[in-house]
Formats: sequence, C-alpha cells, structure tokens
Amino acid sequence: MSERGYTTDEMMTVAAARALHDGVVCFVGIGLPSEAANLARATHAPNTLLIYESGTIGAKPDVLPLSIGDGELAEHADSVVSVPEIFNYWLQAGRVDVGFLGGAQVDRFGNINTTVIGPYGAPKVRLPGAGGAPEIAASAREVMMILRQSPRSFVERLDFVTSVGHGAGGDARARLGYHGRGPTMVITDLGILRPHPESRELTLAALHPGATVEQARAATGWPLHVADELERTAPPTPEELGALRELHARTRAAREGGPR
Repeated sequence: MSERGYTTDEMMTVAAARALHDGVVCFVGIGLPSEAANLARATHAPNTLLIYESGTIGAKPDVLPLSIGDGELAEHADSVVSVPEIFNYWLQAGRVDVGFLGGAQVDRFGNINTTVIGPYGAPKVRLPGAGGAPEIAASAREVMMILRQSPRSFVERLDFVTSVGHGAGGDARARLGYHGRGPTMVITDLGILRPHPESRELTLAALHPGATVEQARAATGWPLHVADELERTAPPTPEELGALRELHARTRAAREGGPR
C-alpha cells in the first residue's frame, strides 16, 4: 500500500475498468481482464455484456472466477451456449466490441505470448497456452490488454507469438486479413500505452500517479517512445476502491468457504 492509500495494482485495475464504456459487448479473459471488467460492471458500466470463452453470455459473477469453467460464470449469466456458437455467432461475426486480454509477454506492436518462455522445444516455462485469445485478437472490433510492466513482460522479441496484435507494424493487420482495429490500449501498473497511428508501435500515452517516464522506459525491453502530450491518470476514487476491495473480499471469503 502506497502513501496515497492504494496499490499500483489497484490503480492499474481501476484504469482498465474505466476504459470499458457502459453497454459494450466484452469478451473477457480470466485474471486481470476479468477483474477489471467486473469492476467496470460494478461501478460506471452496469450494462456491459460480459462474454466468457466457456459459452456464458451476460455473465454477472459475484466473485472473481478461477477459470472459464467456473460455475460462478454460468450461475448468473443471461444465457449459456456452446463454445462454437460463442466464436462463430458472436466473435467471428463481429458482434464483440472489445476483447479484453492479458499475457505473459507483449512486444512493441501488441503481439502477445501466452505459450512458452524460452525455446518452444525446450522452454524454461510452459504457460497456459492460447485458449481463445488468438481468435479474440483477430476478430474483436478492438482489443485492450492489461499486464504489469517489466523488461520480462514487455520484450523486444516474443519467445512465441500466440496472438497477433499489429504484426510487424503499419498495415500488417490489413495485409493479414484480420478484422477489427487490433490492440488500442495496453494498461499497466505504470501507465497506459497506445499504438502510434501510423507505425502501430506502442507509445506511452499516460502515466499513473507517482510513476515516471524513466520508470516506464526502464520497465520496457525496447526504446519506448513517449507521446508529445503525456497524460496523467486520475487516481482511484473512494467508490472505485471500495467496489474493487469488496470484490476481492467476497472472492477470498468464497475461496475460504466463509460467508460472502
């Protein structure tokens, strides 16, 4: 906990939640994306339609799900359909406004690795894998990402390209035939990065309170460009922090078997 009364992770989650507008259809990844999306639904965006890969439409979890197969997602969902219907009817048909993803590594063009750290044949770490992320990255109208910023996660070259963001930059997505705008925002514990309108290279667009350009550059594995007009993220409000901490408290209680 910082002197400001909140952690860098809380600032990151709040900033990510603010990026979701009320009423959007959001295809959510497990972990940090799910935390931010459910905070948005609990605060300024109650009509956000959350979709999870397991087939839940309009999921309204009271606690953070452990996985896409967590029964919490189906219990309060508007509908539960087959996985092929989620991908064919919703995602690939262009009905998903935002794909909200995490990752282990991201490069300067928003490409994501969730497969291996190190050589594929003999990796240092084998990660959870692709799941539906490649399809989400390819077909959602836009993609937002959330992950902590460090030289290990923001790398010059991915160990494996699991999900394509802006490919090699420029018009690579169009040449690949991908639908949607690709990554439009990467929210970290230090700030917010957005792709340059021409090169599509991720550029530091905003800093969270207390963070510096020097910190952001030191936490990035490539020479990080900074926007000419660098913004400052507004700190979390008491309402945002309260809702986030209540969500975490309910989740802990549920995992420990106590009352929510």
